[in-house]
Amino acid sequence: MKKALFVSTIIGEVGIVEEDGKITNIFFGGAVKPKQFELSNTPLLEQAAEQIKEYFSGKRKVFDLPINLKGTPFQIKVWEALRTIPFGQTATYKDIAKLIGNEKGFRAVGLACGKNPILLVVPCHRIISQDGKIGGFTGGINAKIKLLNLENINVKI
Repeated sequence: MKKALFVSTIIGEVGIVEEDGKITNIFFGGAVKPKQFELSNTPLLEQAAEQIKEYFSGKRKVFDLPINLKGTPFQIKVWEALRTIPFGQTATYKDIAKLIGNEKGFRAVGLACGKNPILLVVPCHRIISQDGKIGGFTGGINAKIKLLNLENINVKI
């Protein structure tokens, strides 16, 4: 069974889910129903919680956690590309589409970002629109603004 731990942050509760020794989900608020997992304090969940706290306190710029991305081959390709965007920088949907060799697939990249199961570690909050505007975010626009501000990224709203 999946195990989960919640941590309080400046954007509210962040849930972390572990299965078979890897992080499978990081979500904000009530995005995952409690029936889907057992609340637990495993060493990996504690490590992930500590890294998330370090990120929100400005001490961590890169996450170092074993993860298991579950999605279509295209989604996984997008999510892996998102992981290359450094802390404090942004990319556009089109940038990611080019990076994965599908230049015209920027709308599909946006859909894949919306399905990102491991928020923060797979930093879809660093994706902005071609016109420099903030764009959407699974965790909500206010959370995205707070995350971008935390990384000293200024974008149009």
